[in-house]
Amino acid sequence: MFGIPVPRYALVNREFPYQELDCFFEEEDFVEVHGSRFWKPFVEKPVDGDDHSIMIYYPSSAGGGMKELFRKVGNRSSEFHPEVRRVRREGSYIYEEFMPTGGTDVKVYTVGPEYAHAEARKSPVVDGVVMRNPDGKEVRYPVLLTPNEKQMARDVCIAFSQAVCGFDLLRCEGRSYVCDVNGWSFVKNSYKYYDDAACVLRKLLLDAKAPHLSSAIPPTLPWKVNEPVQPSEGLTRQGSGIIGTFGQSEELRCVIAIIRHGDRTPKQKVKLKVTEEKLLNLMLKYNGGRPRSETKLKSAVQLQDLLDATRILVPRTRPGRESDSEAEDFEHAEKLRQVKAVLEEGGHFSGIYRKVQLKPLKWVKVPKSNGEGEEERPVEALMVLKYGGVLTHAGRKQAEELGRYFRNNMYPGEGTGLLRLHSTYRHDLKIYSSDEGRVQMSAAAFAKGLLDLEGPLTPILVSLVSKDSSMLDGLDNASIEMEEAKARLNEIITSVAKIVNSNGSSEFPWMTDGAGLPSNASELLPNLVKLTKKVTEQVRLLAMDEDEELTETSSYDVIPPYDQAKALGKTNIDIDRIAAGLPCGSEGFLLMYARWKKLERDLYNERKERFDITQIPDIYDSCKYDLLHNAHLNLEGLDELFKVAQLLADGVIPNEYGINPKQKLKIGSKIARRLLGKILIDLRNTLEEAISVAELKCNQDQQSASKKNDKEDTDYQSKLFIKNEDMRRTSTTSEISMDQDDDDDKETKYRLDPKYANVKTPDRHVRTRLYFTSESHIHSLMNVLRYCNLDESLQGEDSLVCHSALERLYKTKELDYMSNIVLRMFENTEVALEDPKRFRIEMTFSRGADLSPLEKNDSEAISLHQEHTLPIMGPERLQEVGSYLTLEKMEMMFRPFAMPAEDFPPPSTPAGFSGYFSKSAAVLERLVNLWPFHKHDKHASANGK
Repeated sequence: MFGIPVPRYALVNREFPYQELDCFFEEEDFVEVHGSRFWKPFVEKPVDGDDHSIMIYYPSSAGGGMKELFRKVGNRSSEFHPEVRRVRREGSYIYEEFMPTGGTDVKVYTVGPEYAHAEARKSPVVDGVVMRNPDGKEVRYPVLLTPNEKQMARDVCIAFSQAVCGFDLLRCEGRSYVCDVNGWSFVKNSYKYYDDAACVLRKLLLDAKAPHLSSAIPPTLPWKVNEPVQPSEGLTRQGSGIIGTFGQSEELRCVIAIIRHGDRTPKQKVKLKVTEEKLLNLMLKYNGGRPRSETKLKSAVQLQDLLDATRILVPRTRPGRESDSEAEDFEHAEKLRQVKAVLEEGGHFSGIYRKVQLKPLKWVKVPKSNGEGEEERPVEALMVLKYGGVLTHAGRKQAEELGRYFRNNMYPGEGTGLLRLHSTYRHDLKIYSSDEGRVQMSAAAFAKGLLDLEGPLTPILVSLVSKDSSMLDGLDNASIEMEEAKARLNEIITSVAKIVNSNGSSEFPWMTDGAGLPSNASELLPNLVKLTKKVTEQVRLLAMDEDEELTETSSYDVIPPYDQAKALGKTNIDIDRIAAGLPCGSEGFLLMYARWKKLERDLYNERKERFDITQIPDIYDSCKYDLLHNAHLNLEGLDELFKVAQLLADGVIPNEYGINPKQKLKIGSKIARRLLGKILIDLRNTLEEAISVAELKCNQDQQSASKKNDKEDTDYQSKLFIKNEDMRRTSTTSEISMDQDDDDDKETKYRLDPKYANVKTPDRHVRTRLYFTSESHIHSLMNVLRYCNLDESLQGEDSLVCHSALERLYKTKELDYMSNIVLRMFENTEVALEDPKRFRIEMTFSRGADLSPLEKNDSEAISLHQEHTLPIMGPERLQEVGSYLTLEKMEMMFRPFAMPAEDFPPPSTPAGFSGYFSKSAAVLERLVNLWPFHKHDKHASANGK
């Protein structure tokens, strides 16, 4: 370990290759060095500073694999290796936590302790493609340094005794870290930097050798005094393609999108009570030996242990069912067989879509092994296996396509406009995701399409997507209200009487209890059961042969090679499997049968003669999935079952989130409370930033006008050679954002420096916040949008959603895969700053892939259907054309339902990095004493280049 207190860094020092060390051991998702555990993603760097082969290892929850970073070769700076999961052992390495930086590195260049120039570039950890300009140089743009970063530059310069010095900065969760000091280093291509460097060096030399001349010679180069600035090409402003046009005086300031994940496999769950000693011992092994504690198994090692035990317990033949007890044994064996098939699916464990919970149910007292007293021992436990819900090849394709659509339509200047904004650090992008694998991968695929990235999704996911389960996961806050809604829904559906419009009218049908349910719902249920049984029986026959083959298969001794494509959703359909008459994807007939058999069993309890309407959405999902991905199996009656299930699901799904508008509003505000609060923070931060920039520009214009005839250049001189204390201060609001903007949720920012950039509109800046989540949050947010005016505190206010849009939403029924709600904020620069109409909000929504898999009339639909992919519907207005929703009105309508900004947890120091720069100069001096880089020609730093 290091001799100085720098936490979360560790050294593994081997005297010879492949030396086994007692202080080092490795598990699937972490390494441990001297008792300090480093969870993936982590970075592995050779101790040898001349070896630039740096590895990043990714967790199984993100798909696993390794990315190798190296010095640029052509247009590549890294390569992803999905099959590599074990760390290197042939040498000595440094291990450290991976720091998410939003896909950006910052290069800083000093010329003396008082001058620092910073440039940002795309990080090699994203997709490994080097962005180059027409001259073949790597594309970089100057960015603003924060006051703390300027102090770091000064400390590096002094500590390493290197006046002309280059170093690398990583910005992570609101803080900055020096990861590499390169020593003697210059900017590659910036006339401004070289002019400034010439002036600074000249002044340093004059101060040292001719101080009497230093103040007499002008600080600027003589040929630069009156040289006009030559701007580069600007963005082309044109219509948004959605509502109206941008207008000559209106600028897009913010894009906020809440997006559902892409097409997935059906979600599945197996529950069974277990009494087998092997399974109970496994539970105790992973819960620390506590007999009353539950255990969750997700890692490959844990699931492999469970699979080994299950293979031994599953009977090799199926016994007959002669009595009730034998029937129970048969059902238990069937469920164990299903667990085994799920664990063997795909020949690998990814950890992203399979998890097992073991919860003790009964205990007994047994003598302790040492004979001293008694102890508790579990004798029965509940096993719950959750699987499925994997992003399919179609889901990935949908997400990438929607990302491309956003790039080309949501920003001025079409696709090139966004890419130029982003590459010049005038686009502040943050992507958030829930904890579910399909949602994370949808976010990564969308980012790939939005930013025109290349390569696999895992590095993009880890580099650009932040998980926030508290904001985008879970229904716990509204579980009671949702159970009440489902109970009332069950009453309405199973009632023979027709639905009565007790609260609604023909003009407002959505005000009715159970709006959208078919009037003959109770008559459709028996038909639904009949058709489900028909499809299940066909799948059972298909599964019989496969089951016999699986029974004869010998157990695996080791985990087979990891197959990333199967785990994360393929990019292409399974042509070979389809040609062989097998189901699409990695699901075999046995699991397909288990899926349908469970739906049949749970939909209707024949003994109690009772329907479970909560199974309707799952039946609808399975129908839609098999019609889209398994149409080649030609299951008779599946299309008819889909039509019946769709009629019922169109009524059931929206009403699960509230049986009437007031209940929908109550449930929606509870589920989306944190998300609503974050949206308000996003809009408020954008507003304050835009006002600050406008006020600064106004002040600069006034100063420029007042000093137009001023022949003296003292102002420019003071700006270039500002005092030491001024270097640690900032003159613009945008520069202080990283140190001061605590309510922006630890978000890292990269801002273009307008003084250095060859950009026509350096002040143009767009904030984008993307929130990827599940169906529940999309419905909840939409319900708040359209019914917020029903709250008592907002009586008399009109809905944020216009009447025609309310009608369309009522007819929409389903917010399908990739459905989204988009808020765009515009600033009218010709309106006074204090005028509420300075900032307006535009709202749109998309139904997502809301097209029936039976649709054959649309030529595009037919083409996409052959690829197992449904198209995504375009955006629709939530406001009338010409209407004007001010930011002030939006905030007023949202505030009663949103989490207040003060309730959000304050930004915290990243774990493991606390105190690193609390005394930066002292730390750097100690580093210099350990590794005196400045005394040698070669650079000994092994950090990322």
